[in-house]
Amino acid sequence: MNFRSLELVGGGAVALAGMAESMLNMPDWQAASVAARNAKGRLPNVRLKTHEGRTVRFYDDLVRDKLVVINMMYAGCNRTCPPMTQNLVRVQQLLRERIGRDIFMYSLTVRPEDDKPQDLADFARLHRVGPGWLFLTGVPAEVEDLRYSLGFYDPDPKIDKEPGRHVGMVRIGNDAYRRWGMTPALADPRMIVAAIQHLDRKPPPPGTKVSS
Repeated sequence: MNFRSLELVGGGAVALAGMAESMLNMPDWQAASVAARNAKGRLPNVRLKTHEGRTVRFYDDLVRDKLVVINMMYAGCNRTCPPMTQNLVRVQQLLRERIGRDIFMYSLTVRPEDDKPQDLADFARLHRVGPGWLFLTGVPAEVEDLRYSLGFYDPDPKIDKEPGRHVGMVRIGNDAYRRWGMTPALADPRMIVAAIQHLDRKPPPPGTKVSS
């Protein structure tokens, strides 16, 4: 997976898609994968544990050839994470049966030293997360490498070391076409859906709407 290819689909007819395009433009420090890429330029293929207790490989099992939506959080967060999660629950509801079928949602903890699978399962249940959305933890050093590779860091080392160490953003990627972008996690859910569809190569199923 190579983050160098970040070009987006040409302007769409829907206004939300155009807004999503502007949101997905990002600084170079976010667009680049700066750490932990293997010799083939892919994301780290680290082992992770899902909130369901399964062991998975990040790239092979979760990202390869998939359209993915990724954010970072931690179970003990009581400020940014709850509203971000609730907003993404609305995104999941808008995309309905596509989640877990051809669009995959992942929330990766930034505090793997604290968050065990059961903690993430409790968090998911608290926020009424539906099927097809996985919450992930792993070895702290490997999760940290993954955080940097995904662009969830601040270029200022002092800010990056602050508690939480995550930004209120969502990484959206289409690995099959090497197309990636970011969008604010608290943006209007319809705009996030439009951003996801903007990186998709196939039309949404009949009845999928991004407007009220």
